[in-house]
Amino acid sequence: MSMATKQATLPRSGAFSKGYNFAYAWEKNAPVTEEQNAAISALSHAVAERPFPVNLEDGGTAVPEKESALEEAGAMDAVLVNTHQFYKWFAELESAMKSETEEKYRLYESTLEERVNTCDDILQQVDDTQNLFEELQSLHSSVAIKTQTLHDACDQLLVEKQRLIGFAEALRSRLNYFDELENASTSFYSQTMNIGNEQFLPLLKRLDDCILYVENNPLYAESAVYLVKFRQLQSRALGMIWSHVLSTLKAASSQQVQAAIRGSGSGKNAVTEGVEASLIYVRFKAAAGELKPVFNEIESRSSKKEYAQVLSECHSLFCEQRLYLIRGMVQQRISEFAKKEALPSFTRSGCAYLMEACQFEHQLFAHFFPASASDVSSAHTYMIL
Repeated sequence: MSMATKQATLPRSGAFSKGYNFAYAWEKNAPVTEEQNAAISALSHAVAERPFPVNLEDGGTAVPEKESALEEAGAMDAVLVNTHQFYKWFAELESAMKSETEEKYRLYESTLEERVNTCDDILQQVDDTQNLFEELQSLHSSVAIKTQTLHDACDQLLVEKQRLIGFAEALRSRLNYFDELENASTSFYSQTMNIGNEQFLPLLKRLDDCILYVENNPLYAESAVYLVKFRQLQSRALGMIWSHVLSTLKAASSQQVQAAIRGSGSGKNAVTEGVEASLIYVRFKAAAGELKPVFNEIESRSSKKEYAQVLSECHSLFCEQRLYLIRGMVQQRISEFAKKEALPSFTRSGCAYLMEACQFEHQLFAHFFPASASDVSSAHTYMIL
C-alpha cells in the first residue's frame, strides 16, 4: 500500500496530520530496511513484555474502571509495525481517551441534570407552597376584614341597643305616671284601705306626683282625662283624711269627757286642777297621737290649694273639739273664782287662769300642727268663752 493511499484512508484531524507529515518526512529522509524493521519490531515486543520491577510486583496497583476502555481497545498491548499502525493506534487511543473524558463529563452532566430536576421539583413545590400561603393570606385578610366589619356592626348594634334601651326606659318612666292610675284606683277603692294603712301616705304622694306630671305635660294624648281621674282619686283620699280626723278627734274628746265624769265622782265634786290637766292635755295628746303624722303630711303640702283647704278644715275640727272639751271646765273654774274672791283678786286669778289655759292650748296645737303654730288666728274664734 502506497503512502498516498494511506494518507487518503487515515482521518485528517489536526494533530494526526502534523504527526503524519512528520513521520512521512522522517521515512523519506531515513529509510529503514526490512531487517531493521524486524529488529524494531522485536524491540517493541521486548519492551511491551517487560516485567514490572521487583518492588512493585507484590504491592499491585488498582487500575481505575475508566481504564477498561483502553484495555479493551488493546492500546496497552498494541504492537506497532509501521506508521500506519501507529497512526491507527494513536487515533484509537485518542478516541478512547476522548470517550473516557466524555463519559466522565456525561456522568457529571447526568448528575447535574438529576440535581437540576430535583431543584426544579423543589422550586415547584416552593412555588406551590408560596401560592398556597398567598391564598391562605388572602383568605386570612378576607376573614379579618369580615371580622372587623362584623365587629363594627356589632358595636353599632350595641350602641343602637343602648340608645333604644334608654329611649324605652325614658318612655317607660313617662308611662309609669299614667299606669299608676290603675294601681291607685285599685288601692283607694279597696275595702281594706284606710288612713292607718302604711301604704296610704306613699300612695297619696305618688298620686300628687302623677297629677303634677300630667299638669306639666298637657300635650300628651288623653292627659286631660287622666288628670280628671287623678283628681277624683285625690279628692277621695282627702275626704278619707277628713273623715278619719273628725272621727278620731270626736273619739278622743268623748274619752276625755267620760274620764272627767269618772274623775269627778260622777259629777258630784269639782274636778281638781291636776285631774283637769291630765284629762284635757296629756290624755288627749295620747288619744289623738295617730293624727300627728297625717297633719305633718298635710302641712308639708299646704302650698297646694287642695291640701291648704283640708288643713284649714282640720284646724277647724281640732279647735272645735278642743273648745267643746274645755269650755265647761273653764266656765266652772271662772265661776269658782267669782264665788271665792273679790273683784280685783277675781280679775287677777281669772286672767292668769285664762292665759295659762291659752298657753296649754297653743302648746297642744303646736304639737299637732308644728308648721301652723305661728299662725293661730283661726283658732281664736273658737276659744272665745
